[in-house]
Amino acid sequence: MFRDETIEPLTCEAERLHKRIRRLKRLAGKYKRAEIIQNALLEISNIAAKASSPEDFYAGVHKHLQKLIPADNFFISTLNPHTGQLEIPFFADEKDAHPAQLFSEESLSATLHQGLTGYVFRTGRPLLCDEDKFNLLLAAEEIVSLGSACHQWLGVPIFENEAVSGVLVVQSYDTQKTYGEIELELMAFICHHIAGVQERLRHQEHLEQAITQRTKELSLAYDKLKQEVHERRRAERLQRSLFEIAALATSRIDSLEFYAQLHHVLSHLLPANNCYIALLDEDKTQLTFPFYVSQLGLSAPGSRPVSDGLAEYVLKHKRPLKLEQQDIQALIAAGELYAESPDLNQTQDMHQWIGIPLFIHEQVRGALTIYSFTPTQTYQVKDLELLTFVSQHIGAAIERKLSAESLQRSYQELEEKVTARTQALAALNQNLVKEINQRRKVEAQLTHDAKHDTLTSLPNRAMFMERLNQAIKHVRRHGLDRFALLFIDLDRFKLINDTLGHVEGDRFLIETAKRLKACIRDNDTLARLGGDEFVVLLDSIHSAADTEEVAERILSALSQPYRLGNQSFGSSASIGIALSSNGNRRSDTSESMLSDADAAMYQAKSKGKGCYVIFDDESHQELLHEVALENELRQAIAEDKLQLSYLPIFDMPSGTVTAIEPRLFWQHPRLGKLKQARLKDIAEQCNMIIELDKYMLILLAREYPVLQAHLGYEPQLHLAISSQHLKHKHALRSLKNTLKQCGLPLSKLLLFFNELALVQDTQTHINAFEFLKKLELKLGINGYGSGYSASHNLLFLPIDALKLDANITTHLTGEHQIKLLKIYWQTAKTLDLKIYADGISCEQQQRQLTELGYNQGQGPLLGKVFSLPAQAQQVCA
Repeated sequence: MFRDETIEPLTCEAERLHKRIRRLKRLAGKYKRAEIIQNALLEISNIAAKASSPEDFYAGVHKHLQKLIPADNFFISTLNPHTGQLEIPFFADEKDAHPAQLFSEESLSATLHQGLTGYVFRTGRPLLCDEDKFNLLLAAEEIVSLGSACHQWLGVPIFENEAVSGVLVVQSYDTQKTYGEIELELMAFICHHIAGVQERLRHQEHLEQAITQRTKELSLAYDKLKQEVHERRRAERLQRSLFEIAALATSRIDSLEFYAQLHHVLSHLLPANNCYIALLDEDKTQLTFPFYVSQLGLSAPGSRPVSDGLAEYVLKHKRPLKLEQQDIQALIAAGELYAESPDLNQTQDMHQWIGIPLFIHEQVRGALTIYSFTPTQTYQVKDLELLTFVSQHIGAAIERKLSAESLQRSYQELEEKVTARTQALAALNQNLVKEINQRRKVEAQLTHDAKHDTLTSLPNRAMFMERLNQAIKHVRRHGLDRFALLFIDLDRFKLINDTLGHVEGDRFLIETAKRLKACIRDNDTLARLGGDEFVVLLDSIHSAADTEEVAERILSALSQPYRLGNQSFGSSASIGIALSSNGNRRSDTSESMLSDADAAMYQAKSKGKGCYVIFDDESHQELLHEVALENELRQAIAEDKLQLSYLPIFDMPSGTVTAIEPRLFWQHPRLGKLKQARLKDIAEQCNMIIELDKYMLILLAREYPVLQAHLGYEPQLHLAISSQHLKHKHALRSLKNTLKQCGLPLSKLLLFFNELALVQDTQTHINAFEFLKKLELKLGINGYGSGYSASHNLLFLPIDALKLDANITTHLTGEHQIKLLKIYWQTAKTLDLKIYADGISCEQQQRQLTELGYNQGQGPLLGKVFSLPAQAQQVCA
């Protein structure tokens, strides 16, 4: 019993010792593993600090990681910041080949994004994946299966600036090799170092790039600085040489020293051991060599006639030339050099030759030449450019030198002439005073003529505008003062010139100036602007009534008959008035006031002439309205908005219609119906009367078939058109083409031209009528009796009819008018012309005309204007 009690305690003690020994062994293993881990991590840290490239670092990490965990299957995937693609910079696997061998760069990145690596990229969390978890992710379609199946897969994200920049992956195919939390922590630690290395290497790469770029920039800057220093020195040398050349031009040295100094300056810029200057004489027939230097010691050639040497070759082409020896020989072979004078050829030993033309007095009058004999002395293009630039200054210096020498010779000749003429001048002194007085009179007369009209001796436009400017300035200073401007246009001056001649026209203007002068005060200004235009500046008026009184006085004075060409002649005027504003208005100018008065004058003309109009805003608006109406008419023609009406012409004894006169009208949207007379006035003002006539012809041709159907027969047409068609051959030819192309039966067409235009230019009408007669149409004169045309003019016109002016019929009240009508009828009968009366509005007029022999007529009494039915016009259109 005692023995058993002793053995039991010993057994328990032994078991405790065994347990303690096993615990100590485990602790020793942990300490040893911790030491291995610590050493491995220190080595990884050292590699991270020393690695010069990511590839070296990744290889070192793999080497030391294998000491800690099973890492035979190991790779790193990183995100390229430039392309945004996933890459595998390091890969080691027992079973699978490197993915870069299987996929392109783009498809590799897309493939990695679909697998476990992409999953870690997307989630940004470490992943320890066994077969069960792999199948769960696969079933959830979070990943796709890539590569060979493994036992365990461990991936840890690499963070850079809080963003995933890569994934560190180890995997195990052996079931005996497993990963846990320790491996996860180790991998996280290594990922931290990888992120640091990546950032350090990226910074290092950026630094190296920056250093390389800066080095390159500094190198370029240094080269540029060297070039600038070279150019500056070259420019300073050139500038100094130009200063020296300019100084030579004004120096008083002789010609020999002058050219020697020029050569000395030139030698500082480029080699000029062989150099000469050739100059042409005044006649450009002789060539002289004021300077010549040669390495061969040759003497300067003398003056010789212009031939076909190198100097003449430069003078001929008038541009800088650089020739090699082969170029010179080729020109000689081609006969362009030394063909006329082969004895002048001294070019056999030349290596290079440069010739620059010298411009003297803006002409090529010489040549500057340098040349070399050896290849060691070679000229470049920049030397040619430099010499060309310097030659301009050398040419200017030679020009000033020659001018100075010529001036000196001129001074000598002048002194001789002064001495010779001093005595002659003394003899002329007595006549000089008379000449001076005469010149003063001439100058005074010229001054007067420059500011006055030569015909009427009135102030002209220049003088009038000066006084108008003074008046405007005075009103601006003295706000209570006012003045007025009258623009006077004589209504019948052109008719007087055309009928009575220019001599009587000048007498008419002189008489008009006297009458106008009598209507104004001495302090007022009367001027003639030109032609039949006069202006009056009324100074210091009290109100517009003063101006109206003067205007009435002028109209009354000008309406009195003139005695011209042994006959009495009546005239009138249209006056436009512009009143000055008060001094507060600064916009008035001489031109604006003259323009306002001119505009008012044209309004007076449009109101029937022989009256005056004061310019105001309403008048200005009327003028603007006229301009707008012109534009609207132009648009209406373009848009085919004008229409035709028809006036019948009757045989008065039988009452039958013998012809139809088409007339244009326009149904204006605001102004209502505008008749043909108004349309022609508008067209005349805006120079589109020819266009309006052509439009009427085309429109008439379009409606003629309907008109014929409406009347039941083919009518004769009376068409009044403008004489503008006859002014120029182009307009006349265009009228002919329009008549031939419009489709009207020309045998039924009778074209009328106004008598007033005939009187103004009879010869043009005669020629044009002969031209139009070839179209087999008829011609006539309308408005007959208003233009005072001579009856003998009708003898030369190939016309068929006359149509009286409507005013003659309207004023058929006195014996004088009856006599005129008899004369007109007798003239027509004698010349075998038909004559038509126009404007017949009452039975008395018709009876008187019939008694006088007039059978053809038109007017409101006989038949009114009619239009074609709208439906017929639409069918025609």
